[in-house]
Amino acid sequence: MTSLNRRSFLAATAAAVGSISTCVQAKAHDPMPKKWDEEFDVIVIGSGFAGLAAATEAKNQGAGNVIVLEKMPSPGGNSTINGGILSVPGGKFQKDLGIKDSPELLAEDMIREGMGYNYPEKVKTTTQAALPTYEWLVKEIGVEFVDGKVGQEGGHSVPRHVYTSNGLGSGIVNKQLEYAKKIGVPVRLRCYVEEIIRDSDGRVKGVKVRNGYRFGKPDSGKVQYLKAKKAVVLCHGGFGADVKFRMKFDPKLTEKFDTTNQPGATSELWREASRIGCNMIQTDWIQCGPWNSPEEKGMGIALYFAQGAAATMGVWVNCSTGKRFVNELANRKVRADAVINNNNKGQPCIALSDQNAVDLSINQTRKGILDKMLDKKVVHKFDTLEALAAQYKIPLDALKKTIADYNAALAKGSGDEMGRPFTKNAKPIGTGPWYCSLLSPKVHHCMGGIETNQLGQAIDISTDKPIPGLYAAGESTGGVHGAVRLGSCATLDCLVNGRIAGANAAKEKPWS
Repeated sequence: MTSLNRRSFLAATAAAVGSISTCVQAKAHDPMPKKWDEEFDVIVIGSGFAGLAAATEAKNQGAGNVIVLEKMPSPGGNSTINGGILSVPGGKFQKDLGIKDSPELLAEDMIREGMGYNYPEKVKTTTQAALPTYEWLVKEIGVEFVDGKVGQEGGHSVPRHVYTSNGLGSGIVNKQLEYAKKIGVPVRLRCYVEEIIRDSDGRVKGVKVRNGYRFGKPDSGKVQYLKAKKAVVLCHGGFGADVKFRMKFDPKLTEKFDTTNQPGATSELWREASRIGCNMIQTDWIQCGPWNSPEEKGMGIALYFAQGAAATMGVWVNCSTGKRFVNELANRKVRADAVINNNNKGQPCIALSDQNAVDLSINQTRKGILDKMLDKKVVHKFDTLEALAAQYKIPLDALKKTIADYNAALAKGSGDEMGRPFTKNAKPIGTGPWYCSLLSPKVHHCMGGIETNQLGQAIDISTDKPIPGLYAAGESTGGVHGAVRLGSCATLDCLVNGRIAGANAAKEKPWS
């Protein structure tokens, strides 16, 4: 057995500290390749809302040769499976329904629910651009929204989001892809970015990629070097599907938590952005969706019932007590934490509504989806409240009182005991049949990421100045949402700041 005396301990400690210092210093400079295989004005990484917005805006602002790189075999990433809702404060649909709203009120909601961690100027830029972005989507990109319907997500003070006609983010992404093709912006699939190349002069000058990459096989594909004469724009999204990486920031988010994200939401470019010196902010704020069901994988579809019907015109109930346990329109963190705490105590929770709530909400905004939820057995239908209570071992008298209390508060019109506001067309709960879904939060969104300025430029950790030739937007960035992202605001963030980053990338002077 060896002993460690004071001198050897100090020597070992010094060696360890030295090795740690070496590890934490970002390797910001890379050797330039002997030759570039291809050249572009602007290279955009990621083909979701932000990446496609950045690429098409760069093209329209004068970048002659723009390309989008996507590591997965199909485009869109999480944006395609997004819920297809977009915050539009001050829109015509709100005015037609007598709803008073403004960009300033949306900003106030975002900062309040974000616990003040939001960067105010980033929030202001995003909210002020909401209505023009909606008009751009409709008039230029060709996106179709459900006519005359406005929804309210948790944490918003008024109903303000519109719905894509197909009820998914693909209703936006598919139109963006069509538009990109029309103006000559190619989207290259299965093209994995292995390195962002930053020269000794501090400028990002291109990327090392693997063309023909197969997801999960890091050595697959042909290595090539792509030159970005003006800029690289990072729109690679979050890391919700990367268990090991997300646990570095939030250790409780183990493999027992499913994720709503598609499999490609992993950490490679988060690590690479750090390596070249990007300042990464607020990366430990990782959001779980509170409305998911454990009876399906990934995002699924039960959330459209749990949020669209039960959270707005029904109740969320602790099965062990028969009582409500949270404001169903609180922000996502408040609700997810409440469900997790109950589940950890062995107390399952359900979202519950009657036929009226289903008819007034999801049957009008997402036609046909109720049948799909029932067929997949992720939403369950019961002829009587007694049958539902028996199935989930809910104390029937307590459940009946919960519903009676809700109805009494609705009759008074003064808000309910949990502080939830009533929607304008809400009816008393009691018209069977009854519907419910189990609740089990899943890892959903990364609020932190690369720090950017108002032009979308990525900020260097060592200088607090923009990294020349590098921009970023969307979920790969931080500062917009703070501690809690409000539903319908991710789509807005990605589109607004993607366009800003792309437009400014196009204005960069070519480096050669």
